[in-house]
Amino acid sequence: MITRNPSLTDQVKAHIKEQIVNDEFEDGRIPPEAALAEDLGVSRTTVRDALGKLEHEGAIYRKQGAGTFVNEAGLQIKSRLEEIWSYEQVLEEHGYTPSVKILADEIVSVNEDTAAALGLAEDDEVLVVEKLFLEDNEPVVLTRNRIPASLLEDAGGRHDDLPIYDFLEEYCDRRLSYYVSEVIPIAFNTDQAKKLGVRRGTVGLSFIEVGYDADNEPVVHATSYFRDDLLRFRMIRRRTNT
Repeated sequence: MITRNPSLTDQVKAHIKEQIVNDEFEDGRIPPEAALAEDLGVSRTTVRDALGKLEHEGAIYRKQGAGTFVNEAGLQIKSRLEEIWSYEQVLEEHGYTPSVKILADEIVSVNEDTAAALGLAEDDEVLVVEKLFLEDNEPVVLTRNRIPASLLEDAGGRHDDLPIYDFLEEYCDRRLSYYVSEVIPIAFNTDQAKKLGVRRGTVGLSFIEVGYDADNEPVVHATSYFRDDLLRFRMIRRRTNT
């Protein structure tokens, strides 16, 4: 039975997704909406909305006149690039057991790139938090988040192990709404390579992002570097109806 709360559709979606991953649907056929609704104690509308989200993700597909089925190819999508997630979650979904190491946590003068990204003056300061995400003892992801120091409501006692969106809510009273992201292949420099445990010049993937709050104000300038040999992203690209 699914209990009701403000994210009921997401709960139903997660429940059905778990059943899919556990191969609980015979022959990969999803039961009719009415049967799912009765089983979960929710409305057909809620089930329909949850199935719509799963279809958009590529986890299921509908075949007219035949029903709804598990999309085995779509299940290869572990992390959707258009969603905001923690890197611990990403590693777990790729079968890893993650841990986090804080490499830096300091307030420094803003550099030119971050000032431009966050609309800061050249004499402003930012909090820089650098983290290394590991699978066992193997480095997988290196991140560097820069937050305007003026947003910090509590300069001491920070919990830098929090995901960035939780950190912004807890210590800056800002809710991260969305990122504008660039996905760029990169050859790791000496510093990046050393932290990620690879040779200088090794090719990997980087995200360069500016995060915005609900008022479209920039609140974080983020850079992430990924070991391409340990972590890869997939996506479903659809043909538009034009």
